[in-house]
Amino acid sequence: MLIPFPAPEPETINFGDLPPEINDLLQKGVVAYRRNFAEAEKLFREALAAAPEELPTYYCLYKIHTYHGNLDEARVAALTGMKKAARQVGWPADWREWTPPGEIPDGAGRFALYTLKALAFIHLRRDEKDKAEEILAALRVLDPTGAVGWPVIAELAAGVAR
Repeated sequence: MLIPFPAPEPETINFGDLPPEINDLLQKGVVAYRRNFAEAEKLFREALAAAPEELPTYYCLYKIHTYHGNLDEARVAALTGMKKAARQVGWPADWREWTPPGEIPDGAGRFALYTLKALAFIHLRRDEKDKAEEILAALRVLDPTGAVGWPVIAELAAGVAR
């Protein structure tokens, strides 16, 4: 007789230091996304309504909308999250006014730069190559080592330009 093994627990994502109820909503949203986009979005929106200052929720929203091809929604979530992160770290709301931080900061500063990179990708997907290139030019100055991964987006942009 075969003894069934219990189903493996889905891996959790480390979203950082979040209130447990927000982390729970995000974890449930990630699991739901694998089978039900609408349920995932509902859970992420619930987390956003409960804690609009928690940056990982914006990440979840712009990721699922980008993957799903809802690029307008992805752009809004990325811009909103990026502006909240900039405010949390004491940077101007407009990324064009950011100055090189030197070493890439943790927390909200890293989130802001990472989300700026994501915004470049979203603009590429929207066929807005000039906007993507403007962001990539800024990232070359703000993050010269490519710590947040923008060189990958720059390679994609170069491939699109060919």
